[in-house]
Amino acid sequence: MPVKSNPAHWRDPRHRRGLKGELVAMQFLERRGWQVLEHRFRMGRAEVDLVVRKGGLVAFVEVKTRRSARFGKPVEAVGWAKQREMHRVASAWMDRFGLPGDVYRFDVIGVMLSEQRLKVEHIKDAFWPGWR
Repeated sequence: MPVKSNPAHWRDPRHRRGLKGELVAMQFLERRGWQVLEHRFRMGRAEVDLVVRKGGLVAFVEVKTRRSARFGKPVEAVGWAKQREMHRVASAWMDRFGLPGDVYRFDVIGVMLSEQRLKVEHIKDAFWPGWR
């Protein structure tokens, strides 16, 4: 799935690292049978990193990428404000593209990208926004 802007023009190395983490997460999920429907699905300024499907299950996935756990694990960086934003964007996606019978959940994937190793942590059903 192509990125909508050219990463070569991005000045902040954290943005490139984030994109690399998202690509790692996509490969991780695809190897486990998920189909990537959207990468960086936007509604205004808010976005969900990945929208993926496996049968009738659709997951809205936030990907957090870090070089180290010095300030905590990447999956711990998704707070209530990001959860609320994901819920709003997910609702828009469901209104446009959801199918009758689909089941939805919110996942978080943490990617640790250091020079020595790569570690991926997938938290399924990471939070509930108050509906099911």
